[in-house]
Amino acid sequence: MKSMLKKRKNLWLKLLLKMPSLFFGFFLFALAMLLALYSKLGMSPWDVFHMGIVAHSMITLGRAAQLVGFCVILLSIFLGVIPGIGSIFNMIFIGIFVDLINNMGIIKTPESMLLKILMLLSAILIMGIATYFYLNVELGAGPRDGLMEGLVIKLNRPVWCVRGSIEITVLIIGFFLGGPVGVGTLLLAVAIGPSVQLAFKIGKYDSKKAQHKNLVDLYRNIKFRPFS
Repeated sequence: MKSMLKKRKNLWLKLLLKMPSLFFGFFLFALAMLLALYSKLGMSPWDVFHMGIVAHSMITLGRAAQLVGFCVILLSIFLGVIPGIGSIFNMIFIGIFVDLINNMGIIKTPESMLLKILMLLSAILIMGIATYFYLNVELGAGPRDGLMEGLVIKLNRPVWCVRGSIEITVLIIGFFLGGPVGVGTLLLAVAIGPSVQLAFKIGKYDSKKAQHKNLVDLYRNIKFRPFS
């Protein structure tokens, strides 16, 4: 009995030790979203959609991201993809950090086009780093990646096709809702992948070997056996 309690205590400790990296990644991702927003050069397809919702409601960008994330997680579960605790926290805390940073008023749109471009490039680089930090703990990918995974399985289509279709769809909807589409939108769509890959390479994270644990896996590990 004492041995079992000790194991569970160690497992909870391991889980808690993963939290700083997870939340640092969320903070960086929120920062990158706002850098793209204030560059005034365009945002990623999902953020164009978020801003389109903001334009037609009384909610903030962070709340819009949370609302969409919640709906996406529900849809993913319907498709058979069980989220991880990291996926749930992703949905909640990136939105919180977005509104927190935005309310501080520390990010402004520069007058110089060069500085706007540098701001956008910084957003792309930071998004890659952020993705590494919250995926490296292997507690679940973002809600939107879960949706992509579920549709890939259900539709039996390649990842690039499903991901592209999803992002084109939300981009079109976001555009008609008044979201900020610009040259930065195209640049983000093209450059985010290489940015993430660079961060993975520097951090020595192999996405093919990663073993993300969903909520069911996490429960079983905590109850029965340790997780790596």
